[in-house]
Amino acid sequence: MDDFATYILEEKNLSQKMLITYYLSKKTGIFFDKSIVLKTIITKLFLEYMEINVDKNLVLTAMLLCNCKKIDNAQKIGKLETYAKEGAEYLESLGFNKRFCKICEEVNRYSGSSPREQEGDILEIVDQFTGLILNRVERDAFTPEEALVVLQERNLKYTDNRYMQEFIQFVNDMEQINIKEVIDVPVIKKLVHLHNKEANVKTFIAVFANKYDTKINETIDKNISKKANKMLDKVQTNKSKPIKTKVEKMKDLATTAKNSQRALFSEDTAEKVLTHKSNYKVKK
Repeated sequence: MDDFATYILEEKNLSQKMLITYYLSKKTGIFFDKSIVLKTIITKLFLEYMEINVDKNLVLTAMLLCNCKKIDNAQKIGKLETYAKEGAEYLESLGFNKRFCKICEEVNRYSGSSPREQEGDILEIVDQFTGLILNRVERDAFTPEEALVVLQERNLKYTDNRYMQEFIQFVNDMEQINIKEVIDVPVIKKLVHLHNKEANVKTFIAVFANKYDTKINETIDKNISKKANKMLDKVQTNKSKPIKTKVEKMKDLATTAKNSQRALFSEDTAEKVLTHKSNYKVKK
């Protein structure tokens, strides 16, 4: 093995890649917890479902490592603006090239990296979204719908993240796809449940790899097949109903936000969404 970077990049099995990062954290003390596993799983689903044209192995490796220097309560101890840059410098010492390190640094905007790599935008939007749908000491978790509103109207409002519209479509679609168990649960909600239920990183990785990785992929594939057949039937019978536009969907999300009692939502923000005009068109 030449260096750690070569070792982990050459490992294509995602669960093994996660375990490699886990053992690195145990040895070196880098930040790696269940939230990183969840972020990586959501990244994998986003890349595959939306057919994003990037090096998936590189992006998934970057998601596992981009928060390596993050620490709990970063805002309180002045690390929020520096952990990504410190992480990039650390990763370079492990043998990763400058572009990989730049991508990892772009998980947040504080470094001022410009021009941004497209992979950096993927890390940013998944990192932000996943943080919102998990419980924190200062607040309860947001629903996926609420999280989308926060991303668009607050966290990433002025960032011009190039994957915002694709990610909105991805989350909305995942909310319509249920994992069938005792109680049918949407994909992202199920993943959050697994995150909260499993006691530690290793068991979370094991449960996902041994049961839910294949199960979720099969469920999504079946849903796509059903949608394709329904669309074909509609075309053949010429009885298709109007497809709900993204503007209408965002208005629904804004209504959810406006009715929420959470402190981070305001009626002003919800009103902005309700009156917002978008050029984005739903894929047909």
